[in-house]
Amino acid sequence: MAFDGTWKVDRSENYDKFMEKMGVNIVKRKLAAHDNLKLTITQEGNKFTVKESSAFRNIEIVFELGVTFNYNLADGTELRGTWSLEGNKLIGKFKRTDNGNELNTVREIVGDELVQTYVYEGVEAKRIFKKD
Repeated sequence: MAFDGTWKVDRSENYDKFMEKMGVNIVKRKLAAHDNLKLTITQEGNKFTVKESSAFRNIEIVFELGVTFNYNLADGTELRGTWSLEGNKLIGKFKRTDNGNELNTVREIVGDELVQTYVYEGVEAKRIFKKD
């Protein structure tokens, strides 16, 4: 599928402001700006496996479209939510378990890039990945 492959972060837009809104402290924000995040995505039907590799951690997330699951961000923030496929976009709708606030994410292929857009409390950020 279109998302399959290994993607390395190339650049970010408004990522520091987004992390600040999420409550991430300045030290972690500065480190995250240079995390060298790499995503390896494989899709088998409705099941996705995403391997995240960065300066902070290496984890594997397995989820099925439309099935609720728990996920922890690199800073420890706990989320609960689902991914769905709408056209050529992966749509993530999550809620923080600590305060119930929504974190929405969209992954889409734009040209030869994977664009991941986050929205939290009105602050939007993007991380743009290139195939590795």
